[in-house]
Amino acid sequence: MRNYEEKKYKEALRWSRSLEKRSGVIQRTSKGFQSKVNKKIPERVHSVVTESIKKMIELSLTSSQYIRPIEQQEGWSFYEREQLVIERLQQYKSTASWEGAGTGAGGFWLGVADFPLLLSIKMKFLFDAGQYYGLDVHRYEERVFLLHIFMLAFSSDEQRVKVRDLLVNWENEGETRKQIDWKTLQIEYRDTIDLVKLMQLLPGLGAVVGYVANGRLLEQLGETTMNVHRLRLLR
Repeated sequence: MRNYEEKKYKEALRWSRSLEKRSGVIQRTSKGFQSKVNKKIPERVHSVVTESIKKMIELSLTSSQYIRPIEQQEGWSFYEREQLVIERLQQYKSTASWEGAGTGAGGFWLGVADFPLLLSIKMKFLFDAGQYYGLDVHRYEERVFLLHIFMLAFSSDEQRVKVRDLLVNWENEGETRKQIDWKTLQIEYRDTIDLVKLMQLLPGLGAVVGYVANGRLLEQLGETTMNVHRLRLLR
C-alpha cells in the first residue's frame, strides 16, 4: 500500500501545480455573458440562491445536520479510505444528477430549487469524505477546513492559489488566517456555477443540463476533496 500512497501523493502534487494555470478561454470569456444573463434573471431568484448558500454554509459550521455517523476503523489503510470516498462520491453524484434532471424538467421555479438541494448534497459528501479520511468533523476547525475545500473547488483563478496555499499549510496557519471569508465564498461559488446552472432554467434544456451539470460539479468537488486530503495526510 506504500506504493499507492506515493503514487497518489505525486498525483496530488501535479494537481496542485495545475491550479496555477489560467482557466481556459471559454471560462474566462464567459464572465461577460454570465453578467448579461444575470441581469435578465428576476431579483427574487438571486435572493433565493444567495440566501440559501449563506444559510446552508453557516449551518454546516454550527450544527450536525450534515454529519452522517460513520464508524471509522483504526486499521483502515489509506487505500481503503479512498475506496470508501470514491464509492460515496458515486452515490452522491448519481443522486445529484437525477435531482438536477428532475428539477430542470420541472420549470423555472423548480429549477431554482435545485441550487439549495445541490448545495446540501455537496455538503453531505464533504462531511462523509472528511470522516473517511479520519477527520473529527465535530471539531469546528475541521469543519472550517472542509469549507475551505469547498471554496477551493469553486474558486476563480484569482482566489484558488491563495486558498490552496492555506489548505496545504493548514497545520501551521494561525486562527486568523483560517476564518471563513463569507462574502468571498458566496461570490466565488455563485460566479463559478451560475452560468451552467442558469442554463438549467431554460425551457427544453433544463433536464439534460441539470443531469450533466450536477454530475460534473460533484466530480469537481470530489477531485478537489481527495487531492487536498492527500496533500495533508500523506506529506
